[in-house]
Amino acid sequence: MQKITPCLWFDGQAEEAMNHYMSIFKNSKVLSVMRWPEGSPSEGKVLVTSFELDGVEFQALNGGPEFKFTEAVSLSITCKTQEEVDHFWNRLLEGGEPSQCGWLKDKFGLSWQVVPEQLPRLLQDPDKAKAGRVMQAMMQMIKIDIAKLEDAAKG
Repeated sequence: MQKITPCLWFDGQAEEAMNHYMSIFKNSKVLSVMRWPEGSPSEGKVLVTSFELDGVEFQALNGGPEFKFTEAVSLSITCKTQEEVDHFWNRLLEGGEPSQCGWLKDKFGLSWQVVPEQLPRLLQDPDKAKAGRVMQAMMQMIKIDIAKLEDAAKG
């Protein structure tokens, strides 16, 4: 059982968001959908969902318009290949906004980082010049390009 579960606050789009994310991530499943009880003003509408994306449990709450997502919190996806980077980047960007250095906001305003597993290794290389070239290359990117990072590392 996962001890800490991120709860994502939505304004009426919790179920839509859950279904969208589950269409992007393999090995995903709905764990539960709780609806407002009979007799309440929002009777039958979704209150909170629980779902799993690649083994990580999330909750999506229809909390109302009071709070919005900011870049202060983001979800980071570690990718093995450029194909995987492209998949997550393109699908999460649908209706959203790109930022820089592998960051984007999805159509719900949630920030994501789509990061190839090679990036931290290259940025932490003991050769400071090599790491610096990789940092410079990354800072010029919107979506991360693994081949360009590796070229920068080679000099």
